[in-house]
Amino acid sequence: MADNSLKMLVEGMLDYLKWIKAVREHRGRPLNLGHRNILIDFLIFAVRNDIAWQDMFTMKTLEDFQAYSSFKRCYPAIKALSEYLLSQGKIDKPMQIPRPESPLPDSFESYLADRRSRFHEDHDVRRVLRLFDQYLTKHNISFSRLTIEHLDTFLKTFKVSQTSRRLYRYHLRGFLRHLYYEQKLLKRDLAPLLVGPATFGHSRPPKFLRPKQIQALFSGFNLEKSSDIRTYAMVHLAYGLGLRPIEISRITLDNISFGKQEITIKDRKGANPVTLPLPEKTLKAVALYISKARPKSLSRHLFLRCQFPYKHTSVCSVTQYISKAMKKAGLPGTSYWLRHTYAQNLLEAGRSIYEVKEMMGHQNIQSSQRYLHINSKLMRKVLFDEEL
Repeated sequence: MADNSLKMLVEGMLDYLKWIKAVREHRGRPLNLGHRNILIDFLIFAVRNDIAWQDMFTMKTLEDFQAYSSFKRCYPAIKALSEYLLSQGKIDKPMQIPRPESPLPDSFESYLADRRSRFHEDHDVRRVLRLFDQYLTKHNISFSRLTIEHLDTFLKTFKVSQTSRRLYRYHLRGFLRHLYYEQKLLKRDLAPLLVGPATFGHSRPPKFLRPKQIQALFSGFNLEKSSDIRTYAMVHLAYGLGLRPIEISRITLDNISFGKQEITIKDRKGANPVTLPLPEKTLKAVALYISKARPKSLSRHLFLRCQFPYKHTSVCSVTQYISKAMKKAGLPGTSYWLRHTYAQNLLEAGRSIYEVKEMMGHQNIQSSQRYLHINSKLMRKVLFDEEL
């Protein structure tokens, strides 16, 4: 091993152990000695095998070290070290540890590959398809014999909410269309038949917050903690632009233009990217987060976790952070109430229903028309056929 590589590894390990010790002491937890011993073992392994710095954090090195070491599970300790060094700019890319997941049959993998080329592979899709493959194998059902009764029986095996069940049907319909139109493995297109039970009285108007409630929400932030500053920026994006939690979680630094005061939402529902003007307050909230609270990281995602490793926040986390802020302010509802409030503000400002459709990213006008039931003044205009 070159002296420079050894020096970089030793310094990196010492800095990491010093940092992780400070973090654990702050949380009232002792240092994990097993974790430290694995790193010492890795240092000895690297010296004995004369491993260069550029090869230090690769899967081959990790696999060779696992075979050499007497410790049973070395992956977490070495991966955590590599993520720390990545956050400090010491290495160029993170260590990618592939999931030990067996491939699905060709017909399934073909659909997933096609989906990756058009969007991105969703792990929920793969999970549903894996369970579907297991169901077909268990009952000895070929695609040529597949019926809608088989599909309904398969879906009944899931003990989940109606919302999750509706999402599973959506994933299956995409796969069924692929089997029929692309692979010609089905005798008929079963996708249109895969529908859920009819729901009645479900056209309730979206719920939104009143001006005083919005004022209470924003005044509830003290902006002393990094997590509060991050949530503050998220709430501004949800209220000022009507963004969905999943859209907020996917924003990157490259999507924001501070000079033009614009933000581009690329991964939008319906695959309809849009560039929106950033309100001044929203722009300032995002700038405050980037300058004061965002951890130093090579990740291009806007919102990151406050604790190491600084991974990007998930859609579930965005929803929880916003809902927690609303609950703290004594307000009912969820993060989607802010989106609905944004639509309400558009209508009250005199925007047409078609403009609302584009600003909200709706795929059809029926979704936008629900907001007409919110405001009694607008209802009168619609009832009397007056121009919006």
